[in-house]
Amino acid sequence: MAKLHCTISLPFRRKKNRTASGCGENSARSEPSGAAESSTLPVSSYERYTLSLREYVRLLFRALLITALFTFVFYRNLLFFLFLLPLAFLFPFTQRKALAAARQLLLAFREALSLLASSLSAGYSLENALRESLGELSVLYGNTSLIVREFSYLLRQIGMNIPPEQAVDDFAKRSGLDDIKTFARVLRIARKSGGDLAGILRRTSEVIGDRIQIKEEILTLTAARRFEQRVMNLVPLFMILYVDFSSPGFFRVMYETLLGRLVMTLCLATYLFALYLSQRISSISL
Repeated sequence: MAKLHCTISLPFRRKKNRTASGCGENSARSEPSGAAESSTLPVSSYERYTLSLREYVRLLFRALLITALFTFVFYRNLLFFLFLLPLAFLFPFTQRKALAAARQLLLAFREALSLLASSLSAGYSLENALRESLGELSVLYGNTSLIVREFSYLLRQIGMNIPPEQAVDDFAKRSGLDDIKTFARVLRIARKSGGDLAGILRRTSEVIGDRIQIKEEILTLTAARRFEQRVMNLVPLFMILYVDFSSPGFFRVMYETLLGRLVMTLCLATYLFALYLSQRISSISL
């Protein structure tokens, strides 16, 4: 009987182990899928950028260096440095928009437009064209790239019976980019009015793609000029430091008298205005 009992109990034990291992495999499979799903979530807003601790410390260190340099060149007063210190701590938050991934998204969107136009020309519907473009974009940029996450979210919205033009409007609003907003506007008008949707979107894709390409060419052509601008911005400061170190006491009257402090304040205001003006000249918008 003991032998019979042992023979009968063994299959049940194996089945239990097999079931437990199957549960472990299912849980192991479900865990990466949840991580992959979280990695494909869209960005809530490309105009708001959350600084990491490393980026904040790096920008804060730069702001403290600039504050110390301005204090030494124009005032040489510890109280003025302490007065500007709160502004140095706020400086990293003013650079969040510059660190945003909007430009990276725009460059990938140009490629997505060309793929979408090719799929529409091949006879695909808008939904199937988005799906085909998503497969190509996954190969080009990877599954975790911004454009792949956005197109995946577009297809999920369309799968929930949300109109494609409404889903693209949401994407354009979150991106804050004029080119994507233009595409969303044209898509909404084309869907409402009917007609040759493929031809309209193909022409719109070509125009927006050319516009993005022109922007990139302008940035490439003006890269040397923008570098020269940064160098010229530092020239007045180095001139003051050179004269002061080569002739000690030459600027002493500018730091110890009331009239000298007023003159240095005027020089600082003129220098800041020149920085702003050079930045406006070098920024070209289309």
